[in-house]
Amino acid sequence: MSDEEPSSDFDQEHSEGAGDQPENARISLQEQEYSPKVNGRLQRQHRVFYQRKAKKIEQILSKDPVDIAELRQQSISRGGLLTDDLRRRAWPILLNVNVKNITPKPEAAVLQGHRDYRQVVLDVERSLRRFPPGMEEQHRLSLQDSLVDVIMRVLVKHPELYYYQGFHDICVTFLLVVDEDMAFALVEKLSLGHLRDYMEATMERTTQVLNYLQPLLKKANPELYDYLEGAELGNIFCLSWIITWFGHVLNDIKSILRIYDFFIACHALMPIYLTAAVVLYREKEIFETEQEMPFLHALLSKVPDNLPFEQLLSNAGDLYILYPPVELANEALKRFRRAQAQAAARKQLALQKNAQRKSILPDGNVTFAKVTWWMLGAVASVAVYALYSSMDWDWSSWISHGS
Repeated sequence: MSDEEPSSDFDQEHSEGAGDQPENARISLQEQEYSPKVNGRLQRQHRVFYQRKAKKIEQILSKDPVDIAELRQQSISRGGLLTDDLRRRAWPILLNVNVKNITPKPEAAVLQGHRDYRQVVLDVERSLRRFPPGMEEQHRLSLQDSLVDVIMRVLVKHPELYYYQGFHDICVTFLLVVDEDMAFALVEKLSLGHLRDYMEATMERTTQVLNYLQPLLKKANPELYDYLEGAELGNIFCLSWIITWFGHVLNDIKSILRIYDFFIACHALMPIYLTAAVVLYREKEIFETEQEMPFLHALLSKVPDNLPFEQLLSNAGDLYILYPPVELANEALKRFRRAQAQAAARKQLALQKNAQRKSILPDGNVTFAKVTWWMLGAVASVAVYALYSSMDWDWSSWISHGS
């Protein structure tokens, strides 16, 4: 690729200064900086690119008013916003946060009196892996306290919003870059926009979002789509990817922050497009895996940290241009309604079988019937747990939200 050639249609459309990109557009900024396989010439190209882009972002931020379109282009294009210092200045602008008018934190009793407080505390206590290794315990504990407060401030201010497991993964990412007040302000904006569908009392709208994945895969790679559909894989494997913006499934904070730069500046459904890009990129692995749901779920539920995320973000952008949400909406809605009808039919069938079983038993054996059906339910629950044991989530809370 020449220095004048953009790495993709998406970069060309959304990135001014695409000509500043390094020659090898398949290698991420992180890989160029840290991989011993990258030669000195590419390292020099990386430094030049980094310096030029950082200078460009500084110029954009120094203007009054800031050109939002230009800043968005820089957040989307290769490398994103580059540094935490630039993110602290750019994220509030991209999300239209009034930094001089942030709602003060309520009293502790108000936060602790919320319906979701206990669940939030439990999830935050389990979030140790989201903090950088080597962080002093006292600092981590302080950040965990702030994390609880950030989440509760959003929920208390907006009682129409419901907490979901994974929301804390979103919040901690911001808290690792900005202070508590700013983290609250940023997450509040996202909760009313990009994340709104996930913060309903039920999972209905979350399920509707997930149902955009298969129509997108079908358009992009019909053969791969057929293979996954033949295994009845579904889309639960990527639930945590989408609702945490990949924060729950990646270990590299630099990759997570780069993805957040991208999502903040893009359409709310862009996590679906990045999910599709990841699945498409792993096509060879998928076809080499037995066409059975448990095996494919085990493969895809884990996202390797060494994926070329710069390439995948660019691919996601290209998919968005080729297959915008409006072209997927009808098929996504059909899948959602079909799944609803199937679930209702299964529930009705189970009720009928239960009633029939009770009717044929002697009067004294009703308890036996209840115990038998409870045991069958327990066996099914164990099977579901085994399937999802690779995820350290409390799936029962998701079931309760969806009921």
